[in-house]
Amino acid sequence: MDWRDRISVDPKVLVGKPVIKGTRIAVELLIELMANGWSHEQILSNYPHLAKEDIQAALHYATETVKQEHVYPLPV
Repeated sequence: MDWRDRISVDPKVLVGKPVIKGTRIAVELLIELMANGWSHEQILSNYPHLAKEDIQAALHYATETVKQEHVYPLPV
């Protein structure tokens, strides 16, 4: 799955935060819900216009973003 098929970034929507295409639901919200213990079923029940592929795309987006992050050791 390519997350780009389901996630868009538009400066006119939520000040450019990545969102599920065609919605104002931020990837950040979906990741936060899952971090707080929400299951995919709970998310889909509360946001019925989403599909399980949207949740997977959000996870793929987050994974790719973290992989690109560079962490430098702090000086001792």
